[in-house]
Amino acid sequence: MSNPARLQLRRISKRYPGCLANDAIDLSIQPGEIHALLGENGAGKSTLMKIIYGVTQADTGEIIWQGQPLKVRNPAQARSLGIGMVFQHFSLFETLSVAQNIALALGPVAGSPKALEPRIREVSARYGMALEPERLVHSLSIGERQRVEIIRCLMQDIRLLILDEPTSVLTPQEADELFVTLRRLAGEGCSILFISHKLNEVRALCHSATVLRGGKVAGHCIPGECSDRQLAQMMVGEAANLIDPYPKAQGASDFLQVDALSWHNPDPFGCALHGINLNVRSGELVGIAGVAGNGQDELLALLCGEVRLPVSQSRHIRIDQQPVAHLRPDARRHKGMAFVPAERLGHGAVPDMSLADNALLTAFQQGLVSRGLIRHERVRALAELIIQQFGVKTPNSDAQARSLSGGNLQKFILGREILQQPKLLIAAHPTWGVDVGAAATIHRALIALRDAGAAILVISEDLDELFQISDRIGALCSGRLSPLKDTAHTHLVEVGGWMAGQFETPATPSFALGACHVAIP
Repeated sequence: MSNPARLQLRRISKRYPGCLANDAIDLSIQPGEIHALLGENGAGKSTLMKIIYGVTQADTGEIIWQGQPLKVRNPAQARSLGIGMVFQHFSLFETLSVAQNIALALGPVAGSPKALEPRIREVSARYGMALEPERLVHSLSIGERQRVEIIRCLMQDIRLLILDEPTSVLTPQEADELFVTLRRLAGEGCSILFISHKLNEVRALCHSATVLRGGKVAGHCIPGECSDRQLAQMMVGEAANLIDPYPKAQGASDFLQVDALSWHNPDPFGCALHGINLNVRSGELVGIAGVAGNGQDELLALLCGEVRLPVSQSRHIRIDQQPVAHLRPDARRHKGMAFVPAERLGHGAVPDMSLADNALLTAFQQGLVSRGLIRHERVRALAELIIQQFGVKTPNSDAQARSLSGGNLQKFILGREILQQPKLLIAAHPTWGVDVGAAATIHRALIALRDAGAAILVISEDLDELFQISDRIGALCSGRLSPLKDTAHTHLVEVGGWMAGQFETPATPSFALGACHVAIP
């Protein structure tokens, strides 16, 4: 008699008001199997993970755990069964140590954090994920923080590990190290449920895959036997032009110029900038790579005007040859700048406001206000135009921003900025956590804007994305920017090295890798 599956889901359904998130889902994972869960935004992946982990309950259907029917009522019960989950957004206390964070997660059975330290060292060394238990979390790189989340799961008798977009914040080298660990875990019999939009990683790592589309199972496959295009077609239907590279452009004259920009961050957990030199030409797209925490947020804040410099330092940032480092965001928008922030809800859009009102937030200069009065019919027309042109899935422009999936809200925010026909667009992580279909829509819009003559700067942690759309590319590490290079004349390994600090700039000498905010083995 064959061994039972580690986990089986039978006819799992979950309905929310106006939405059938999961529709009779069947899924089976064997011991030692790395199983991918694929699907576009809104396909039902997150809801299904929450049901497995006990965050929410299914309306109908059955969960079979190691051959026995089971109802997972909460995450504590899931952890007691050996189910661990590493969420896309980490849940660590930055002012506490590694050991203190792990002790909090394990509860009373953990004992004191001090008593846990030898076991943390043992488990982390065993799986090639070395950690120092006494270090404070705020001093760790993003890759090291992810290790804390995984080790926290491995400190239990782990039987199923759920990973949600685990490589979205890692360098290629760190992702390779993570895959070594996951293969070792699978070899010891642990089942792994792997959620990712990076199809090349899924093909390289996963033994099998379940694809969701519109809340239903669209199919099962062996990723290693499929191409990226075939996987994309299963996810979104028609796969034409979803993953094709775009022709490169040279651009015209410099439109954005950053010269010797240095800035001391008053936040003790932030990153200072050191001698940043950067230019973006009209009609080109420049990509900046880097692991989170290496100065991206600080550079974006200075470029968009959320942080301003004194008038005496205004020439460090120029738009169309005019010094702007002292100007507010609205004044920079008057000069042709548009901005897509990294945080969608709360920064790019107000969660409880309608899409129409969110369209007004940055586009008010586009004839939407007259003599201090809002022209509501024009605001609504703009919101409906964004929804139509960018394929935003929503009932209408009265829907709240928080009701949209991440990918659809991102398309709305990007559309709002692009339809203002900016001369300079600065976009942070434009397709983070977005499915392949939504990413293709966003990429095509960026390239069309570039081809219309706009200067575009994209800051992203997704190297595959940057190589696909960028004309020139560089990387930030510890607040320093590598030289920019034509994308056609570099490669993933070189840019991955830049992300780890392996470069010299003319303005500054080479610096130690240990200073970079990234885990170096």
